[in-house]
Amino acid sequence: MVETKFSNNVLTAYLSGEIDHDSAAQIRVRVDGMAQELKPGLLCLDFGGVSFMDSSGVGLVMGRFRQMKLLGGRLRVQNYSDSLYRIFAMSGLEGLGVLR
Repeated sequence: MVETKFSNNVLTAYLSGEIDHDSAAQIRVRVDGMAQELKPGLLCLDFGGVSFMDSSGVGLVMGRFRQMKLLGGRLRVQNYSDSLYRIFAMSGLEGLGVLR
């Protein structure tokens, strides 16, 4: 589901499995709690282990983007497959400058 690592003011959330409505809610609670506590300068969402994602994943990214702006930090989305990239691009995330 989600493993996290905090180092050098970077919080990385390693996501795995399928991201749907239920799993996105669980990820959101975990990542938001850690971000509020640690106030990282950069939050990285690593999609390397994600096998499936519906629109809930896009909402997950958008919400973390807004949260990090409020905390004065940045968001990066990394290690996504080509199929996930197409979903991110169609949703407009490419224009936010968070995809790496």
